[in-house]
Amino acid sequence: VQLQASGGGLVQAGGSLRLSCAASGRTFSSYDMAWFRQAPGKEREFVAAITWSGSSTYADSVKGRFTISRDNAKNTVYLQMNSLKPEDTAVYFCAAGRLSGFHYWGQGTLVTVSS
Repeated sequence: VQLQASGGGLVQAGGSLRLSCAASGRTFSSYDMAWFRQAPGKEREFVAAITWSGSSTYADSVKGRFTISRDNAKNTVYLQMNSLKPEDTAVYFCAAGRLSGFHYWGQGTLVTVSS
């Protein structure tokens, strides 16, 4: 499966952005999907995931501010990000696979939150 992330950009603290990740292939609905991020000088970290059945899980740092969702008819997973903080600045990657391991990765989209 190929993944194409989009929707990043520059936003002020407190603002919102919605990231999208479009997937190719006819098996999208069978994959767990996730968002990860990597800030400058830091390791990649988990942000949120949604299972093939629609259950979601979040990192503590984004819980209550970010929402992951999926539209299987459009082969797309979304990340709605509200109340953004400067520490949310990172390249955001979408991934497909299983919660136990994600094997397919998109190219990343940059989110910059200014203070």
